[in-house]
Amino acid sequence: MTNPTATVRDLIREHYNNLTQSERKFANSLLENYPSAGLASITVVAANADVSTPTVARMVQKLGFKGYPQFHQALLKELQAKVSGPTQRRENWMTEAPESHLLNRFSQAVTQNLGQTFSNIDPNQFDAATRQLAHPNSQLYVVGGRISGSLATYAFTHFQAIRQRVTHMTSSSGTWPHYLLDMVEGDTLLLFDVRRYETNLLRLAELASERGVTIILITDQWASPVASVAKFTFNCWVEIPSAWDSNIATMMLLEALIAGTQEESWPETKDRYDRLDELFDMTRLFRKFS
Repeated sequence: MTNPTATVRDLIREHYNNLTQSERKFANSLLENYPSAGLASITVVAANADVSTPTVARMVQKLGFKGYPQFHQALLKELQAKVSGPTQRRENWMTEAPESHLLNRFSQAVTQNLGQTFSNIDPNQFDAATRQLAHPNSQLYVVGGRISGSLATYAFTHFQAIRQRVTHMTSSSGTWPHYLLDMVEGDTLLLFDVRRYETNLLRLAELASERGVTIILITDQWASPVASVAKFTFNCWVEIPSAWDSNIATMMLLEALIAGTQEESWPETKDRYDRLDELFDMTRLFRKFS
C-alpha cells in the first residue's frame, strides 16, 4: 500500500534501486516530463517511453499501486493539487477535516510538513548547494514570485551579510533582462517558486540556464517546472488546513541553507560580520544596553 502523503515522484525515488532496466527507462521518461507523461493510457505512455505495457504495469505495482488506473488517478490528483487556488484548497481541507480544533490540526500538519521536507533532502545535494552558494567567484542572484518574494528578501538579507556579490532581483519581470545581461557562466540563481507556478520565473530560469548559470530551486512537494533546468531542487511540503499554503518548512530549509553557507566560508564570513557590526555601531542602528 502506498504512503498517502507521498507523491509518485517520491515513490519512484524510494523504489528506484529495485526497478529493472526497462522499468527505470519508463521511470526516467516519466520524471523528465512529470506528471503529464503518465496521464495518458497505459499503451500510450508505454509507447512514448519505448517500453512494453507489461513493463509499465510491473513498475506501478512495485510502487505500491494495485494497477495502472490507481497510478493514473494519483498523478491526476497531483496535477489538480498543483493548479488549485485558495478556495479549492480550503474546500479540500474542510471536506477532510477531522473534529479536532484547528490549532491541533494546524500543528499536526506543520509537523508532518517539516518531517517530510527534511527526510527527502539528500545531504550530498544540500552540501553541494551550500558550496555553490558560498562560492566567492560566483555572483549570487536571488528572486521569488508573488508570495515567495518575501522568502527571497529574507534570503538576500542574510546572504548579503555572509558574502560579497549578492543581487536581489526585483519582483517586476520587466526588469529581469537587465539582470540577465550581466549574468555569466558560473553565477548562481537562487529561485523560489511554489504553486501556482509563475510562467515568468520559468522563462527567467531557462534564459539563465542558457548562460551557464547554476540554478538552485526551492519549491513545493509537486515541484515547479523550473526543476527541469535547475541543478539543485529542494522540495518543501506546504499543505495546511487553510486556503493558503505554509512557508514554515520552506523557511526552515532556507535557514539551513543560510547556516550551511555561513559555515562553508566561515573565516571570511566572520570577518564580514565583525566589520558589519562596526558599521552598525557607527550608524547607531541598534540600541546599546550597558
